[in-house]
Amino acid sequence: MSEKTTPETKAEQPATGEEARKQAAATESLVQLGQVSVPPAESNVFCLTIIGQVEGHLMLPPQNKTTKYEHVIPQLVAAEQNPKVEGLLIVLNTVGGDVEAGLAIAEMIASLSKPTVAVVLGGGHSIGVPIAVSADYTFIAETATMTIHPIRLNGLIIGVPQTFEYLEKMQERVTRFVKSHSRISEEKFKELMFKTGELTRDIGTTVIGQEAVNDGLIDEIGGIGEALKELNKRIAERKAASNFAIGSQPVPAGVEAAIGEGGA
Repeated sequence: MSEKTTPETKAEQPATGEEARKQAAATESLVQLGQVSVPPAESNVFCLTIIGQVEGHLMLPPQNKTTKYEHVIPQLVAAEQNPKVEGLLIVLNTVGGDVEAGLAIAEMIASLSKPTVAVVLGGGHSIGVPIAVSADYTFIAETATMTIHPIRLNGLIIGVPQTFEYLEKMQERVTRFVKSHSRISEEKFKELMFKTGELTRDIGTTVIGQEAVNDGLIDEIGGIGEALKELNKRIAERKAASNFAIGSQPVPAGVEAAIGEGGA
């Protein structure tokens, strides 16, 4: 005689396929985060986080919290191509990092065709400054800070004039980018960058919340709520402009002639 399958024995059977994958993901979330995973809600906004240190061409020690530029760039390309994504929210809490990698991320964000809004929470230091201002509109938390300082090199440095000329060129790249994507003037940015007496054993300035807004570096004080509100407003404006452009297009000559013949 074959044994009947009861609800109890059915529950004891191992999960297969999609169920097993979901159970494994829930278990991993419980182990790593101490909480069960929340089912993701459908959203038209892609959230990009820039945290810890921006990692460039050299790998950082495993104990460092990092944002890898080779991971961020494909995400930005996917968000640009995905028709379901209508806007991007960039959340920053970074100490800075690799200049080339940071500028690459900033240039990618600035070149996106979809609305972008950035919010600085905690800190947006060093190369985090160009990444923050690369968005269409920027917010900073009232207690968040941004450190502006000159570029420095790690490792072996050859003591020749060409080395310092190269440093100056890289510094100009950062300065020009920040100036062209924010309200701050080049003179003010350099004043903050080369200020002495502000940082211990270093050159530069740390601006907090409202100071960043007053200097023209950031647009407004606010957090996630204000950033999402601004982003949704810009998404709605983009949709309205697109619909208006479609409605205002002239009717092609062939279609207009066919309409005229049909009405005759």
